[in-house]
Amino acid sequence: MQKQNKVLFSIRGLKKVFTTGTFDSGGDDDFEALAGIDLDIFEGECLVIAGANGSGKTLLMRILAGLLEASEGEILFRGKAHIENKALLRRSVGLVFQDADAQILGETVEEDIRFGPENLKLPKEEIKSRVEETLAALELSQKRDFATRRLSGGEKRRLAAAGVLAMGCETIIMDEPFANLDWPGVVQVLKIINVFKQSGKTVVVLTHELEKVLAFADRLVILAAGKIRDRGESDAVLNRLDLPGA
Repeated sequence: MQKQNKVLFSIRGLKKVFTTGTFDSGGDDDFEALAGIDLDIFEGECLVIAGANGSGKTLLMRILAGLLEASEGEILFRGKAHIENKALLRRSVGLVFQDADAQILGETVEEDIRFGPENLKLPKEEIKSRVEETLAALELSQKRDFATRRLSGGEKRRLAAAGVLAMGCETIIMDEPFANLDWPGVVQVLKIINVFKQSGKTVVVLTHELEKVLAFADRLVILAAGKIRDRGESDAVLNRLDLPGA
């Protein structure tokens, strides 16, 4: 049952349109990748946004994180205009991308976890404390001196999450976190989500592999062709879906 905490993100009428010229028409064609999204995301919840590849999940994530601008609509973050609040967004919202290699920058596990807090120019003792807490929380202590290139896919996904956690982000957005992982890697990612939930983080998981994460979801949103098809408590949404044709 959703606890109805404070609204973190308030999204109204969100649209993203891409214009591409076509040879046949000799003009421009508009492709509406997100079409009128209305959605609230609450503090401390685990929200799963499910949909097939191409449904608009990653695009929505990038707009929420301030990496892309919407074509139309309004997003409020903590009650203030999202687009005018980018400094707060960068401090508060962390992304774990599908390709973990793209966000691993350190030569060793510990160096990579230290990277974010050091760039925030935190005091040395604070950085040390965050690194130790993060290594322990994500069960990476024994691999602190490992070369990042030697990590498995699941371990790299765990390290990418560790970097976000060490920066003190209150909201974690995970894009296709189970992609290209074997079962042990999937288990590692599920442990990460549980750590985030237990520490009171807001977690948004975008995936087409709904069955893997459904048990962690406070709410479920189904996205199809850039539109919200359904939303609500997981059981209720699944009961309403026409699964054979989904």
